[in-house]
Amino acid sequence: MNFQLALTLQAIWTAVCHAAMQHYPAAWGHYDVCKSQIYSDDGLTWDYMACQPEAADMTQYLKVSLDPPNITCGDPPETYCALENPYMCNNECDASTEELAHPPELMFDIEGRNPTTFWQSSSWKKYPKPLLVNITLSWHKTIELTDDIVLTFESGRPEQMVLEKSLDYGRTWQPYQFYATDCLDAFTMEPKTVQDLTQHTLLDIICTEDYSRGYVWKYDKTVRFEIKDRFALFAGPRLHNMASLYGQLDTTKKLRDFFTITDLRIRLLRPATGATMVDENNLSRYFYAISDIKVHGRCKCNLHANSCVYDKEKLSCECEHNTTGPDCGRCKINYQGRAWSAGSYLPIPKGTANICIPNSIGPVNCECFGHSNRCSYIEVLNTVICVSCKHNTRGQHCHLCKMGYYRNVSAELDDENVCIECNCNPFGSVRDHCNGTGFCICKEGTTGPKCQECLPGYLWDNGCKSLVCDDELLRCQNGGVCVNNARCNCPPEYSGLLCEKSRCESEAAGCGSRESGQPPLTPPSPCGLLTLLLLLGSALLREAPCWPAAL
Repeated sequence: MNFQLALTLQAIWTAVCHAAMQHYPAAWGHYDVCKSQIYSDDGLTWDYMACQPEAADMTQYLKVSLDPPNITCGDPPETYCALENPYMCNNECDASTEELAHPPELMFDIEGRNPTTFWQSSSWKKYPKPLLVNITLSWHKTIELTDDIVLTFESGRPEQMVLEKSLDYGRTWQPYQFYATDCLDAFTMEPKTVQDLTQHTLLDIICTEDYSRGYVWKYDKTVRFEIKDRFALFAGPRLHNMASLYGQLDTTKKLRDFFTITDLRIRLLRPATGATMVDENNLSRYFYAISDIKVHGRCKCNLHANSCVYDKEKLSCECEHNTTGPDCGRCKINYQGRAWSAGSYLPIPKGTANICIPNSIGPVNCECFGHSNRCSYIEVLNTVICVSCKHNTRGQHCHLCKMGYYRNVSAELDDENVCIECNCNPFGSVRDHCNGTGFCICKEGTTGPKCQECLPGYLWDNGCKSLVCDDELLRCQNGGVCVNNARCNCPPEYSGLLCEKSRCESEAAGCGSRESGQPPLTPPSPCGLLTLLLLLGSALLREAPCWPAAL
């Protein structure tokens, strides 16, 4: 009896501990544990879960480099004038004096100091030659961004700047965002803001004028790359619907890669001038100065680690799930019974661990989540795969959805209803496939999760058709009548989409009047007149030749 009571108490304690350890995601998807013990009929076993490190200030782990290397002010010492007041020239930079030096590490030091500390470049002494500076931030580790990148400038925000990212440790670069006072002039790009983006254009590279305009040295000091606003396109303005964001990150590799970096590069192309013209008599007013850089993110561990350690100036994941490598990107040597796979955010809240399993695995251990009872062991690959997956699933372990279906985030992987039909509207969608959250790919002018609605300016007619004309915007011209918002019914003498084209060049050329609606009359030729006179019996004209009209 005491033994049974002990087992009962142990079961209750284990259940309570397990409930306490469940890793409900925080604001940016942190999971508290990678595994926990559970009590079952077979005794104590492990329950594996997807997990990832907490988000943190990543600037404390980076290395910074400048190009050109000697662009920092103070060698030789230099005196600077204030941008807003060319006669206030009492700012000195001297690299040999600690109090007057402005080295790069002051971009990442403790905030709140008085006076403010900052890095500063040499002044624009070689104007009109461009004052170009590259600031490169390197982690030697893959990082996932979780919050806005924020740069704080102390002497006016630059008039032209590019933020770039690298995914291969600085070997290649791609732009994140362009910044300019005039995007068309600087980069031949139409100005946009992040509010102009949609779910379908989230990965577009834009140029914004929001952080470069006007006299900005006193109040508007920050330049942002808006990560949260992009998350909000899927999760809502306050990021309440994280299941939608997780579904996108889980199923769209390009989206995950967009928020993933190994290096950042800030390319400063033109300093703040505060005017349309540069004062060539006082070039010491123009320079770059940065007091703070914020980069929040987490180590990328492919959802196989709960923590990331910084040792010997190097970040590395503390891998779980029998994985290894800097990013937990492969299985340990003796745990390659199936191909490595990243953990999955879905289903919420625990995700799917996708643990690496031992090599000594037989067909009985194929793990099909109840969607198949048939397995095939491929000896050459030392891999087990599921055969004939049911319930609209597919994949090595019946863990993916068939084309035309998407993951039901509220169902466990072993649920028969884990895959839901896309039901894309056949007229409004490009194809019947959808993404991981059930959103279909819509044709032009169409919107909605199933592509069943029209955007403004379009009318539903077995798909969304563009409104050629209506009572407010594109009206028919020259007396044309709008028919079903789809076409203009034009008078006989006009043609074109909006009846904007005249069928003839002028009234003198023989066009009929707009009022008459009659076809134009053709004037008789000289030869026709002669023939008429001949018929009337004119003896004089009877012998006259019929000269060409050109004569």
